Amino acid sequence: MNALKDLSLLVLGLGDSGLAMARWAQRCGAARIVVADTREAPPKQAALASEVPEAEFHGGPLALSLLDGVALVLKSPGLSPLDPAIAPLLDAARARGTAVQGELSLFALALKDLQAAQGYAPKVIAITGTNGKTTTTSLTAQLAERAGLRVAMAGNIGPTLMDTLTAALEAGADALPEVWVLELSSFQLDGVTGFNPTAATVLNVTQDHLDWHGSMAAYAEAKARIFGPDTVRVINADDALVEAMAPKEPAANVVRFGLDVPRRVGDWGLVVESGMAWLVRAQAADDTPVKVRRGAVAPPVETTLQRLMPADALRIRGRHNAANALAALALATAAGVPLAPMLHGLREYRGEPHRVEFVATIDGIDAYDDSKGTNVGATVAALTGLGADRAPAKLVVLLGGDGKGQDFTPLAVPVERHARAVALIGRDAAAIGRVLQDVAVPMQTFSTLEDATRWCYTQARAGDAVLLSPACASLDMFRNYAHRAEVFIDTVHALASEHGELGA
Repeated sequence: MNALKDLSLLVLGLGDSGLAMARWAQRCGAARIVVADTREAPPKQAALASEVPEAEFHGGPLALSLLDGVALVLKSPGLSPLDPAIAPLLDAARARGTAVQGELSLFALALKDLQAAQGYAPKVIAITGTNGKTTTTSLTAQLAERAGLRVAMAGNIGPTLMDTLTAALEAGADALPEVWVLELSSFQLDGVTGFNPTAATVLNVTQDHLDWHGSMAAYAEAKARIFGPDTVRVINADDALVEAMAPKEPAANVVRFGLDVPRRVGDWGLVVESGMAWLVRAQAADDTPVKVRRGAVAPPVETTLQRLMPADALRIRGRHNAANALAALALATAAGVPLAPMLHGLREYRGEPHRVEFVATIDGIDAYDDSKGTNVGATVAALTGLGADRAPAKLVVLLGGDGKGQDFTPLAVPVERHARAVALIGRDAAAIGRVLQDVAVPMQTFSTLEDATRWCYTQARAGDAVLLSPACASLDMFRNYAHRAEVFIDTVHALASEHGELGA
């Protein structure tokens, strides 16, 4: 923690992360802490004054003079480097040779200092991706805890990295986490330095946050920064953009997962036998070591499949969640967590709210809440995953809201393959309808989610599922995605009551 001692530094942005970084800088003995925010009176200003009383706060336009005497700039993750209100200051800092870092770099630096001072060297598991981050993060943490390890979960999932580390240190050396499981957004990863987790994954990369990053290439590049020089890279073999992040030459520190049969020793996948899908791991068929001369190419290793558990034994539904489970197993195994207790934990995991979450069954038709599906990639994953699970039955899907300028074209194929009907709501209902106009399923637009949900049940058949997975943000009609889910769930429960299924 000596890295910040006696430094003068500037914290940009007074949100949760900005306040956490200011508190950490004070704890580390920084000589001067300046906090700046483009807002004149951000909500955390009172907390800053109370908890970091020596910090200087500046609200409003960011003057370049804020950099005077500053040795380090700590940028909050929500601030885009392309934002015209922020970019000139960041450019000026770099021109002066002043380092610009974020909370993740600060966390990595803190762990390095703690290792040098106290010998503290926990395993660090890092998870990013456009979709599935929260599920995989919470599942990985649960698997490690099930194996009897002390686990801390932090990052994008909350709470902040530095606040979690502070709380861990205050609990005492005997209570320090043995494993850190971090959910990291592209915002947190952008420009990170010094981060070298034990194991990390990019679950998938689909179009999102392009207004923040400027391009798809920049977005993918930010995601790829999760991998350090010594990190075991857990690669999604089914995603071309993620596969491109693997080294071109075969490497021992690369492990793959996917929804197909794994071919390489140590990889994870899915195999279907007699109509049953199994989570499996590829193992060497022969444990006898093969001697290879230096410079020679090792011969292919014959593999056998270790059956772990049926996919249907998972409480989280959909093939996309089977992929998340495989990723969690691969990550935790790479960090040294034993497999047997993890498989028990995997059967117990119930999933996260509003992520393909089961609601009720009415007349043999299940309802699922995926209101957290706020982008096209998330909804494609839900359609494909739940649709494959329920085939030959179909899905009746509720789509729409504020699309934030997304391209809805990728919805067409999974809707055609898995949907029986589509209900459209919200600001971008017409835009989605145009993309789906050639898909041969009934489609209707509604002004309320309640009416749309009721119509869905008139279209579904026994064995089908009604799926709310909007592919859009919710603020055009609702307070947030949780409010949208609440309206959907209340409507489903009202229908269940009308059909005499109060216990659904």
